[in-house]
Amino acid sequence: MKASEWVLVLAVFGASAVEMVEALTIVLAAGTSRGWRSALEGAASALAVLTAIVVLVGVPLIHYVPIDLLRVIVGALLLTLGLNWLRKAWLRASGHKALHDEDKIFAETVEELSHDGPVRPQRDAVGFAVAFKGVFLEGTEVVLIVISLGASQGRLGLAAAAAAAAALVVIVVGAIVARQLSKVPENAIKLTVGVMLSSFGIFWVGEGTGVHWPGADAFLLVLVAVFAACSALAIPWLRRSSPAQLGATT
Repeated sequence: MKASEWVLVLAVFGASAVEMVEALTIVLAAGTSRGWRSALEGAASALAVLTAIVVLVGVPLIHYVPIDLLRVIVGALLLTLGLNWLRKAWLRASGHKALHDEDKIFAETVEELSHDGPVRPQRDAVGFAVAFKGVFLEGTEVVLIVISLGASQGRLGLAAAAAAAAALVVIVVGAIVARQLSKVPENAIKLTVGVMLSSFGIFWVGEGTGVHWPGADAFLLVLVAVFAACSALAIPWLRRSSPAQLGATT
């Protein structure tokens, strides 16, 4: 595969893994407190809706939107998403923002669900709704990334496959480790994905506006190196002015 395709796969896989870990925490909480059948049906329904959105939106983009215009729009979107991921990762890594605590989120969700009335053994509407909402909301950003990267390169199938692979890995690992999702290095993954999305954003905006990058797709690796270097400098600089390490989840 080309360098751009490797970056695409890694970016989509990483983004999907992070979001699916957060979604899985909610599904586990719903299954534990409201019943597994309803929670799994809610999660599966959300995945089906997200898949339909990718097909219904992504395929027309590839076939009917001029490629240069598509790359400018997609590049701007990816740059916005990427810089937002980088900002949050820098703040968390430097102590200005609390790291996600999936165990705490799990406990809080179970506590909230315990007050939502009696559990229905067959189809519990509360468990279904919570699992559906958790997977759908966390998956929406993944859908944006899959459609953006896949459409801009004409590799929607590759992007979707990377997202599906990440979801499968998270589900398998989640089934093995159950609630120990706090061990996943979520912030490190977010930092890596932020670097990749930001690099793709600048690359595609340039491509769409007629910039001829040195080395073509291989220049993506240069952009990745630049953003990685910025992160390596920014985090220690922010840490020097950091408050005491935060312990709460935000």
